[in-house]
Amino acid sequence: MDLMYTAHIPAGPGPFPTLIALHGYGASAHDLLGIAPQIRRGEIVFLCPQGPLPLEVGPGQRAYAWFPIDPSGRVDATALIAARGALEGFVEDAMKIHPIDPARVVVMGFSQGGVMAYDLALGRPDRFKALVALSSWLPETVVQGLRPDPARAALPTLLIHGTRDPMIAIDNARQAKAQLEGLGMQVAWGEYEMGHEITPVALRDLVGWLGQAGVLS
Repeated sequence: MDLMYTAHIPAGPGPFPTLIALHGYGASAHDLLGIAPQIRRGEIVFLCPQGPLPLEVGPGQRAYAWFPIDPSGRVDATALIAARGALEGFVEDAMKIHPIDPARVVVMGFSQGGVMAYDLALGRPDRFKALVALSSWLPETVVQGLRPDPARAALPTLLIHGTRDPMIAIDNARQAKAQLEGLGMQVAWGEYEMGHEITPVALRDLVGWLGQAGVLS
């Protein structure tokens, strides 16, 4: 597999429901792995690939991203396509290596990782059981060029955002919700008094939604 990743793999032959968790800008493959034991009591394959773009965040400190950040907020289409290709290859390889149920694969992303989750799931909604975007935004680059696909309207989707997010204002998530609804999708919404983070309350509701929506049953 071309991307470094961390993994939580339950004991037993499987196949298991699977969640692919995509970290944000300036984080790493270790950032979201701690969520795994809280979903289905750990009876889930939980994979955290690492962005291919290395960043120097301090002396001797390395972090990663999926694509460069443009000060204007625009996402370069070429960089997005490159990151998408790396992730699509990762998903295909993971299917061969790990005990994954291909009918129960959820893609979830935090911040910049949410952009990648949007890109993967909206482009290939038939491949994923659900889409989750945390503290993220939906760039026009992702939406442009989407072909009509009836599977998109049937894709369970959850957006979670903080009202005090200093990095990505909540209006970005509200706009994303409207864009998705414009594509015919029904979107579950979680709004919390929090910053650019996942608080215990937000995590509780995320885990609850995954169960109540029948996404990982």
